[in-house]
Formats: sequence, C-alpha cells, structure tokens
Amino acid sequence: MGRGKRPATYEDIEALPPGWVGEIIDDELWAFPRPATWHTRAASKLGALLDRFDAGQGGPGGWWILDEPELHFGRQVLVPDLAGWRRERAPGLLERDEPFFDLAPDWICEVLSPSTAALDRGRKLDVYLQEGVSHAWLVDPRAHALDVYRRGKKGWRLVARHGGEEVIRAEPFDAEPLELGLLWAPKSTPAPGLGGPGSAGSTPG
Repeated sequence: MGRGKRPATYEDIEALPPGWVGEIIDDELWAFPRPATWHTRAASKLGALLDRFDAGQGGPGGWWILDEPELHFGRQVLVPDLAGWRRERAPGLLERDEPFFDLAPDWICEVLSPSTAALDRGRKLDVYLQEGVSHAWLVDPRAHALDVYRRGKKGWRLVARHGGEEVIRAEPFDAEPLELGLLWAPKSTPAPGLGGPGSAGSTPG
C-alpha cells in the first residue's frame, strides 16, 4: 500500500458495482468483475464433482464444500473460488448467521484468470499459508491444468501437476478419481440449421 493511502475497509467492498467481487489483502482493495464463461464452467463443474465429498451420497463425505465463501482473517478478506472444511474439525460451520467465515478452510481452490493469476499465485497463497490452510489447488482453464499444493514446513510444496484429459486422484480428495477433462469448456460446434459451414441453413456461395 502506498504511503499516505488509507487502509481499505469493508465499506469499500460494499461500494463496488453489483456483480463485482472484492477482497482486502494487506489493507489493499482488490476488485474484479464476474469472470469469463470458461472460468465459471471450471469452478462450477469442479464443485459438482466434489459434491460426493460433501453430501456423501454414494461418496466418502466428511467435508463442507462451498462456492466463493467470504473468508475473514482479521483485516484480510478473501474469496476463493471453492473452499472445503473437514466436518470433524468444523462440525458447526454452517450454524452461524454471519455471511462470512472466520475459520480457515482445510482446502482452497483458485481458478485462474488473466486478471487474477498473479494475485492468486502470490499474495493470496501467502495468506492461506499463514492462516493454516493445508491444501491448495490452482486450476488454469486456459492451459487445461491443475496444480496441487500441500502445506509444508517451509511453505507450499507442489505435490502434483496434472493436465489435459487425465483421470486423477488429487489430495486431499484422492479417495475418488476425478476426470479432469470435465472441467474444461467444450469446443464449440455450430448448432444444426444455424448457418454453419455445410449446415442445412447455409446459403451456397
């Protein structure tokens, strides 16, 4: 934060335009509009695939997994794309009325966008480490890649790097396989009759 600049407050987040996501890291406000469609696809699909660890319907269960929870760590306000708490550690997590969480998750996931990648890989990971988060995933939908980090004695340790269409087992959710290719937005194809090359609705040249 520059000299003489006032620390950001939660009022700055509340003053953002509708649909924007605001975070406060080291007293500095970071604000971003809603992400691109391929970002939303990856985050939404991953949350759905991991639901078996939350609901436990035919899966392992044992977790609370939430989309875009607002985390408050003192003056820091962070919003990961996904976060998970082990239920044995936080049995009453959802019983409070506040719209935020002040207990650090056991796992977070950030889905990278060009505008957020540097922050997600840098200062946000530092805060998660400081607050005791044990696992972090960084998903890059453009590169079709997933980096899996585990908390170590000297900081984050990259334990696995996956990509493409792999079927993987990634800690802390390695009890079940994950089909990585399901996270990526499918390549578009012209709908029948909408004028695509060779379609019935196209007009010969």
